[in-house]
Amino acid sequence: MQVEPLSDDFEDNCARFLPEAAAQGCVWSLEGEEGFALCASERHPDTDVMPFWSQREFAEIHIADDWAGYRTVAVDLEEFMDDWLTGMHDDVLLVGINWNSELEGVELEPLDLLEQLEQELQ
Repeated sequence: MQVEPLSDDFEDNCARFLPEAAAQGCVWSLEGEEGFALCASERHPDTDVMPFWSQREFAEIHIADDWAGYRTVAVDLEEFMDDWLTGMHDDVLLVGINWNSELEGVELEPLDLLEQLEQELQ
């Protein structure tokens, strides 16, 4: 099945995240020797963002440059909701949602995303 690429519409990309992640039962991230991919927030100084994607293909686009040694990793949706998002909140990290090829997109508070995922799965 051909996956529709992400667009320049950040809200549209974000809106795709919930149903696609729920349908697959996982989200995708990038992991390297130093841990999971992080980058600086564009909106919140001194805060890092951990990007996640709803499709493996969206994450794979970013295996280049600073993340050339990284690999795509599927994170089980239940584990993501139960452990990752609360842990990211505790670590004061933001969540990047379905960022496009320019690493641009929506940044959310982890607990806000958790609430949205819980609503999506009801």
